[in-house]
Amino acid sequence: MVEFDRWSHIHQDLFNEITKRIYSYDNYIQLRLVCKQWNLKLPKIPDGNKVPWLVLSTGSAAKESFEEEAHALEEEVRAPEDEGILDARSLEKKAIYHLILPDMQDNIMCGSYHGWLIIVMVDEGTVRILNPFTKVHLDLPPVSTLPNVININGDECTLGYKGDMITRNTIFMHQTQIWKAIINSAPNNDNDSDFIAVVIYGLFLELAFYMPKKKRWIRFPTRDLYDVHDVIFFEEKIFVVDGEGQLYEFDTRTKSGPVGGKHEATPPPSNVGILNCYYYLIGGDNGSLLMLVKGVRYRYYMKNQKRFCECKTVKFDIYELRKNEKTWSRIHSLGNYILVIGFNSSVKLLPSNFLNCKGNQIYFTDDMHDMREVYFEIITPPFQIGIFDLEDGSYQTFLTDVDFFCRPIWILP
Repeated sequence: MVEFDRWSHIHQDLFNEITKRIYSYDNYIQLRLVCKQWNLKLPKIPDGNKVPWLVLSTGSAAKESFEEEAHALEEEVRAPEDEGILDARSLEKKAIYHLILPDMQDNIMCGSYHGWLIIVMVDEGTVRILNPFTKVHLDLPPVSTLPNVININGDECTLGYKGDMITRNTIFMHQTQIWKAIINSAPNNDNDSDFIAVVIYGLFLELAFYMPKKKRWIRFPTRDLYDVHDVIFFEEKIFVVDGEGQLYEFDTRTKSGPVGGKHEATPPPSNVGILNCYYYLIGGDNGSLLMLVKGVRYRYYMKNQKRFCECKTVKFDIYELRKNEKTWSRIHSLGNYILVIGFNSSVKLLPSNFLNCKGNQIYFTDDMHDMREVYFEIITPPFQIGIFDLEDGSYQTFLTDVDFFCRPIWILP
């Protein structure tokens, strides 16, 4: 009993050092289960844990395929009795952590930030912010309030596109309207009004935002902004990049909403040749911005009177825009850093906390534009998940045979 008391009253500094060395969430839960005092001292979500998890939405068949490829999953971890069961299991495989969440098969994940997922609940069209670890959730304005939604009448929805109107099935509209969503700060569990949200939406990839206490999504003030590839919050601003590599900048400190427009910096040169380009933005050090240009090769073909598409990621170019400068500079190495990109808020990390992971790599998932194919009834291959090595230009992909219900997404606890 004496020995147990010593552990339960461990000095806080030593306790903090222990928690810094816990990299997966299931091990963190086990740490909280050591004793009642530790459970009270530790927050439900670990502070400062920067190991990326890959959240996958799978059915039972896909889950079996995943488990077969992964060989073994760790034993399911149960939370303290007052929290119920933690519906998650993790697997470390080549420094990728897979978080399997049940009951997600009918919904679409479209964003993540600081341990929170942004999800479209397909049946009702609700846009929900969910913490998968604590199960706390908050609702944003529904899909039906997006600027291009004119009317919903039962199973049919009328949408406006550049002066024209089209009719779509309401469930289909819920599934396909929001491509990517971001928030500027993690919600307070007790107050859902202290954050801003931005979504890329519609066939033309436009932008809309949510301000505290608003009831609907509001179109961005720049009318000619469309074909948006990525959007991030960075240093109290919103930065946007379109399909031409043009950067936009908006100030978020105004009460009426984001104010701004085109950035003075001209788009970086495209060195991907005949490949399709996809652009990502990441906040860097000392106020600098990083722009990734992802080169993808597509091949279209017909089979059994259906149109298919195959895509392959073949290269990345990286550019940096330093603070107060107007020219993008090409960089060829990330040094000891890695980049994690996808439908999440893309980040730049030091892999020192990772097991079996080195720097100068890019962890990636599919682009939002691959979902455009659903509008044209083109059948696309399974979602692509991979790690690209900038040192030698090689890359490896994972879980290629698993059929996910919706797009995989990175999440950082």
